[in-house]
Amino acid sequence: MDAARLAVQALITGGVRQVVLAPGSRSAPMSYALAEAEAVGLLRLQVRIDERVAGFTALGLALGSGGPAAVLTTSGTAVGNLLPAVMEANHAAVPLLVLSADRPEELRGTGANQTTVQLDIFGDHVRFATDVAAGTDPTTAIGTALSAAQGRLPGTPAGPVQLNLAFRDPLTPALNGSGWELPVYEDSVESNTADADTREANTAETDTAGAAQSAERVATAPQTVEPAPVRTGNSRRSVVVAGHGAGASAEIFARSLGLPLLAEPSSNARYGPNAIGPYRLLLEYFGAGSPQPIERVVVFGRPTLSRPVAALLARADLERALYLPRKVAWFEPGRRPELVLTDWDELIAFAGHGPADWLESWQIAALGAEAALDEVLTQPGPLTGLHLARAVWAQTRGNLMLGSSNPVRDVDLAGRPKPHPVPGRDTVRVFANRGLAGIDGTVSTGGGIALADGASTRVLLGDLTLLHDAGGLLLGTGEPEPDLQLVVLNDSGGGIFTTLEHGILAGRPRYAAVVERLFGTPHSVDLAALAAGYGVVHRSVGTTAELTAALAEPFRGRSVLEVPAGREGLRALHERVRQAVDQRVTRVLP
Repeated sequence: MDAARLAVQALITGGVRQVVLAPGSRSAPMSYALAEAEAVGLLRLQVRIDERVAGFTALGLALGSGGPAAVLTTSGTAVGNLLPAVMEANHAAVPLLVLSADRPEELRGTGANQTTVQLDIFGDHVRFATDVAAGTDPTTAIGTALSAAQGRLPGTPAGPVQLNLAFRDPLTPALNGSGWELPVYEDSVESNTADADTREANTAETDTAGAAQSAERVATAPQTVEPAPVRTGNSRRSVVVAGHGAGASAEIFARSLGLPLLAEPSSNARYGPNAIGPYRLLLEYFGAGSPQPIERVVVFGRPTLSRPVAALLARADLERALYLPRKVAWFEPGRRPELVLTDWDELIAFAGHGPADWLESWQIAALGAEAALDEVLTQPGPLTGLHLARAVWAQTRGNLMLGSSNPVRDVDLAGRPKPHPVPGRDTVRVFANRGLAGIDGTVSTGGGIALADGASTRVLLGDLTLLHDAGGLLLGTGEPEPDLQLVVLNDSGGGIFTTLEHGILAGRPRYAAVVERLFGTPHSVDLAALAAGYGVVHRSVGTTAELTAALAEPFRGRSVLEVPAGREGLRALHERVRQAVDQRVTRVLP
């Protein structure tokens, strides 16, 4: 218990305010120490019985709070269940602390119950891993782990760490023990409040440090201030691609230089006059051989959503630059073709300012494409993922999490860029697990995001994504309930494969049944019954009017808003959109 209390003190001193606990025996000392700390208001503790759910909940807490979050497990397979969340945290540079309880050294390798090799079980996916022997002071190890998790070690991006904490019997507090002594922590409570403010400023995904290098030319804050146009002496038909995590600096950069902004939803830069909504359908009109071909590409963040953008970035005839003001975790140095730039002024010089009619041409094309989308989506017929994405994007405030597979891509196509956000009003923070883009843990991550700041959080996801993490709906009696709305497109399987090459094969008798079974993965789960089993409110909508009304209603607690849909016409729908866009755009572009 002494070692556990020292560990909790070190966590609190290092700024950890959120811990998720998956119950177990060997981790009992940490569990009691964390409960003592929570009782005096030093941290918030969440309990989840499934370690995979616990891992993704902690991931969401870290994403939502902007600071480190920890997850505690007992020994054995419990630790292995954290691997998916650790892998996502690795590639997304999220400060996730794994506290894995273990047997003491004398019991390892002896066949003792629930004992295996736990240290380094996560391999290269963690920034730091260490074994803390039973009965020793873990303070230094935890301090190093927190520095590594938050990217404070030279040349190391933020990311997950593992502290393997060994405990000997007794694993419970002494009956006559004094428990937690609050006076020890009075100083740390004050210092951590300041640390939290500093951490929030330091971890904001806006790259304002880089932007500050050109503050005399480009206004970086507040976002509502119009940046002065930059004239570089070089006029180029450049585009700005804002991938996941790009932040506000991508929008500021594009607007100051008069360049089109091709922003993915989770870039948190998809707003303002330069943002082009259906950009992935417009790239071909500005390709090689067109009257206005793209000459250079500037990349912020990590683009992952569309093949047209991937093809653009793969073009060897284009000069491409990737802005990296700090080390990232999602690629290895030398493995990408772009010129890596760390200096804001050099990035401006590379991009140049847009020619007089460059941005206007993109804006005109975008207006035509948006009109084409409206034309197709207002035709009589059932709701589809594009209908749902367009409505959710337009009607969500607070936190929005986008599930992998089709939902995030549907928003990327159909989500109309928003005007400049006014701080404190009508703002939305967009989240997505794009580190490895898995569908696992989406419900749990969304719950963690909601619990981190208490804000209403809406999650747009597919039925398979919900089923994959159905355990994330389980809350123990008395556990804090997040304000979490799960908007589920239920097409009874995996719709994304319909839009890929598999959809072509599905139209041939020889492959139809195989594709449906192996990729469509059909099911007949009653989502209303599933939600009821977990005590979650369920509602189903089937028309645009019903959907609009449901999304406009405030929500408290947990709920499922189900939108039934089919997969049969999905490929044809996307083709109709493409044709409608082509008809509109070819009429307005030279």
